[in-house]
Amino acid sequence: MPSHVAHALRRGMRLTLVGLALVGLALALGAVAPAAAQTPAPRIAAASDLKFALDEVIAAFARETGRSVVPTYGSSGNFKTQILQGAPFQLFLSADEGFVFELDEKGLTVDRGTLYGVGRIVLFAPKGANWSPDPQLADLKAALADGRITRFAIANPEHAPYGRAAQEALTTSGLWDAMRPRLVFGENVSQAAQFAASGSTQGGIFALSLVLAPQVAQLGTYALIPAEQHQPLRQRMVLLKGADAVSRAFYDYMQSSAARAVLKRYGFLLPGE
Repeated sequence: MPSHVAHALRRGMRLTLVGLALVGLALALGAVAPAAAQTPAPRIAAASDLKFALDEVIAAFARETGRSVVPTYGSSGNFKTQILQGAPFQLFLSADEGFVFELDEKGLTVDRGTLYGVGRIVLFAPKGANWSPDPQLADLKAALADGRITRFAIANPEHAPYGRAAQEALTTSGLWDAMRPRLVFGENVSQAAQFAASGSTQGGIFALSLVLAPQVAQLGTYALIPAEQHQPLRQRMVLLKGADAVSRAFYDYMQSSAARAVLKRYGFLLPGE
């Protein structure tokens, strides 16, 4: 074999060996670094009245810890059903503590959870409405009587705690029977707020925590409905079986002074206050 050919072959083999070594190193590093980076953030199920408040808490948690959780907002009753059917949530923030107790009885939670707040409901009229909200629902009653109200939004009482509270408030005020034919049900309280604030309906009853968000408050006027007109909206969170370290850390963070301050700003009555 000519010497120049042998030299070229030896040089090619050296380059090949170096290349394979580099590829091996890259694969080895890839097996370690991306694995940590690609660990999915835990999914948490949250009552939709928490939308604005919880988004702020999650952002603060990420800034302080470098870790994140992925929220899904919806009806607490629907989440309970999904969790019973095996939905892969690691933390459940319910607007009704009864749903948490039901899951605990089924052995799906680590314990009975903790109360994180008590919610309130408001009577809301969109901009341009020809009636005015008041705590006694007096003008709502007059508007029903003279035909000014033809469409009115609440969350579905069958599975949304805030819808049930709205039904109780209307019943206590003697307005439920007159209002029933005019009701537009939101799948959850956030959707009911959207119907009312957008003008799709002529008003609605939904969560104080939603109307205190500037993007909703600017769309209409509201009155706080007295707490004695409905059963307390005791909101409880619980870790589900198999919850990872991040979801446990977020559960603890929800009880911190920083998270409590956010919840208080959105109108929740806090445990111990």
